[in-house]
Amino acid sequence: METAAAPAVAAAVSETRPCTLRELLVYFVRLGTFGFGGPIALAGYMQRDLVEERRWISKQDYVEGLALAQLAPGPLAAQLAIYLGWVRAGTVGATLVSAAFVLPSFLMVLVLSAVYVRFGGLLWMQGVFYGIGAAVIAIIGRSAYKLVRMTLATDWLLWSLFVASAMVTAWTETEVVWLFILSGVVALAVKTRPQLNAGASMLMIAPTWLVAGLAGPATVGTLWKIALYFAEAGAFVFGSGLAIVPFLYGGVVGHFHWLSERQFLDAVAVAMITPGPVVITVAFIGYLVAGPLGATLAAIGVFLPCYLFVVIPAQYFRRSAQNPKVKAFVDGVTAAATGAIAGAALVLGRRAIVDIPTVIIGVATLLALVYLRKIPEPVVILTAGVVGVLIHS
Repeated sequence: METAAAPAVAAAVSETRPCTLRELLVYFVRLGTFGFGGPIALAGYMQRDLVEERRWISKQDYVEGLALAQLAPGPLAAQLAIYLGWVRAGTVGATLVSAAFVLPSFLMVLVLSAVYVRFGGLLWMQGVFYGIGAAVIAIIGRSAYKLVRMTLATDWLLWSLFVASAMVTAWTETEVVWLFILSGVVALAVKTRPQLNAGASMLMIAPTWLVAGLAGPATVGTLWKIALYFAEAGAFVFGSGLAIVPFLYGGVVGHFHWLSERQFLDAVAVAMITPGPVVITVAFIGYLVAGPLGATLAAIGVFLPCYLFVVIPAQYFRRSAQNPKVKAFVDGVTAAATGAIAGAALVLGRRAIVDIPTVIIGVATLLALVYLRKIPEPVVILTAGVVGVLIHS
């Protein structure tokens, strides 16, 4: 079996160019600093930059990473970044890439959180999100189109799974993990016709400002609840911000009553207008409840499970990825994942493209991305935000 897989592995290696760990980390710091658009757009950036342009990652490794990120619970973009770091530099690469990718947006959210607590409210964000939301839909749509071209080709079975997944995601407005697994099983059954086999706490005395949120200093019990709740969110919520936001709303607003509905919506707005992974909204929520320490515990809680869910199975997943049965299963999961991304783009589009100005912003963004390729995407996004503030005000 290893002999049969050797030519494919050798071909994948020959497609790539060498890069140092430092170059990879610089890229992910930049992506975490300027990568707007949420998990779908971030996955598209990685595919464009690392697979198509720089060729640091092979197409096969990228597709396998996307499939693993969809199968494992947690934020998709962060898991994909961790897997690509593991591909290039093992566990050390995965660990450093995860920090490089998450830290920039975490620091930005800390600053915004401090401003929010100090001055109260972020009304100007409504205007920013009004413009950026429309621009982001154009980026997501373009990224979804490129992923379709890369992963589906002309395979009628994969296209069928793609359409089914897209329709279910658009209808339910959530990502259904059992549909990914079912799609993998269907592809496995059709392509190979196999016989399926079942296969610390640390006590610390913190200064008041470190644990002070909107309601004043948080108790040790609240800090524990923050750490455990967001670890649960990272361990049991599949897909992207599209899936984790309803989960967070139920706990943060409904169960624990940490935030009001308006404050929760502000937290989601912060995640959308800052670059990097959308689930960094948990840091904003943690800050409002328990200050900088609460933000840190929330971020660690939500990202640690996804890191472990990638690093631990990565070597076993990649070792068997060229097995025809495993490859058929991964193809099915990838088709369903791509369909979910397209469906999510429709869901987000219904919420962001709400009137004629947002239609114009979205179309203008798409045209700029296609025909003015020399203009950096962060510039396009920030311009859309400024236009949104002007129109909204």
